[in-house]
Amino acid sequence: MKKEHILVIRFSAMGDVAMMVPVIYSLAHQYPDIRITVLSRAFARPFFEGLAPNVGFMSADLKNEYRGIKGLNALYRRLAAKQFTAVADLHSVLRSEYLRMRFNLGNYRVAHINKHRKGRRRITSATKKELVQQPTSFQNYTDVFEKLGYPVNIEFRSIFPEGGGNLNMLPKDMCVKNSLEQWIGLAPFAAHLGKTYPPRLMHQVIEQLIAKYPKARIFLFGRGEQEDKYFTEWSEQHPACVYTGKHLESMHQELILMSHLDVMVSMDSSNMHMASLTNTPVVSVWGATHPYAGFMGWGQSEENAVQISLDCRPCSIFGQKPCLRGDYACMQNIAPESIVEKVEKIIK
Repeated sequence: MKKEHILVIRFSAMGDVAMMVPVIYSLAHQYPDIRITVLSRAFARPFFEGLAPNVGFMSADLKNEYRGIKGLNALYRRLAAKQFTAVADLHSVLRSEYLRMRFNLGNYRVAHINKHRKGRRRITSATKKELVQQPTSFQNYTDVFEKLGYPVNIEFRSIFPEGGGNLNMLPKDMCVKNSLEQWIGLAPFAAHLGKTYPPRLMHQVIEQLIAKYPKARIFLFGRGEQEDKYFTEWSEQHPACVYTGKHLESMHQELILMSHLDVMVSMDSSNMHMASLTNTPVVSVWGATHPYAGFMGWGQSEENAVQISLDCRPCSIFGQKPCLRGDYACMQNIAPESIVEKVEKIIK
């Protein structure tokens, strides 16, 4: 009898791919006799390498090697040669839908994600908002595997063993954590303004944290123009601040460091999900988006979410829409003290 081999497809942003990890881990451990291959972009490899003996990873460069219909046909031929027995489309966008169509024609067992778009439209409606919890991404993913005949009970704590990742793999000045130190992560930026806490306010958070915890080390996570500008400035102004992008070379190293933090402060962004995969508590800051959309990090408590009530919130599922008010009050009106209080509660 042919051994079961499931292809799992998700090409999207880092946070969405990271949310697959608890589900894939649980699937692999509850069905150790099946093979699982995750197809995604190259950046996602560290999430799945070593996750379980029966989990493999394939990367696909959709912008170059597998661009357009011709490229997708070439990708399909590469995948078909692997002799999968089932296909789980956890993305359901044009590219994955095309691959799904090809697999359907080949009589594979195929299932795809339900994104619950109607419910999402209701919670972001400008006039008749219905603020009710939507199915989480984790639930949406497990539903796909149930359709394929593999119901999954998510049992996941961390991608690392108890005690966290190996600090010896980090630069010398990060490989030892003093028992008197507090290690606090900060990831204040996101892809969209509606999900970004203003830098001037985040600087106040930093100053208040340093005043409360004079022995703390504050690790600044993120890479980009804004991060480079502000992180350089803050780390020069405050010796307690460490711009991780200047010291760490890989996402795997970032995950190791996150696993040893006392707390991470993050937006509704990939850093929230990365820290969640290391069993680190996250103080998450929400503006245009809302935890009810189903994107809270794995194992995180809504009690640690920082958000304010506005009639217009949430206005967007992913935070990309321009502010209807024009002032991004959902972020601008969050007091730095409210973030610091959540951090203090976790550290205590």
